[in-house]
Amino acid sequence: MREVVYTAFTSLDGVVDSPGGGPGEEHRSGGWVFKGVDFLPEAFALKGEELAETTALMFGRRSYEAFAQTWPDSPDHVAYKDLPKYVVSSTISEDAIVPGWGETTILRSDSDVAELKRGDGGAIFIHGSAELARRLSDAGLVDRYHLLVFPVLLGAGKSLFSAADRDKQMLRLRESQGYPNGIVKLIYDVVG
Repeated sequence: MREVVYTAFTSLDGVVDSPGGGPGEEHRSGGWVFKGVDFLPEAFALKGEELAETTALMFGRRSYEAFAQTWPDSPDHVAYKDLPKYVVSSTISEDAIVPGWGETTILRSDSDVAELKRGDGGAIFIHGSAELARRLSDAGLVDRYHLLVFPVLLGAGKSLFSAADRDKQMLRLRESQGYPNGIVKLIYDVVG
């Protein structure tokens, strides 16, 4: 069975906007990730560690469209170029798939994601795609969280978790590390 892993930069109050801001992040603190926190390479080493484990990428439609504009030609993301990609969307069309950015499959429902997980293969990482991650979490389809928690309270923005009234879900701490710039790495496995 494959694992679905959600990886995110998050504020202490659970906001998971993209690092540089962008569409849908028009609150006054948009683009907060690299503002006010000293850059320490070791605090961001998790991204390289994840790459060694990533066998495929999963996106919601909006994140796919945003990443597809920059990642295919980005030297920082060259290792992702040929990885299989899954776009979970009931609205994206086949002609919206970017050629030359690895095999891309459209999944139309959470049931399609569940079926993919039952197959063979390694970890599938979700980057961005906060709405998709919340929905898959609520459906019990996220197996692990990789979080870089920033020492900031934002009060507005996309939320890491939904506010749905659901059964308690336990997490098991796999790894944690604090850094001098205040960022904390937290890796949690979903239990049960």
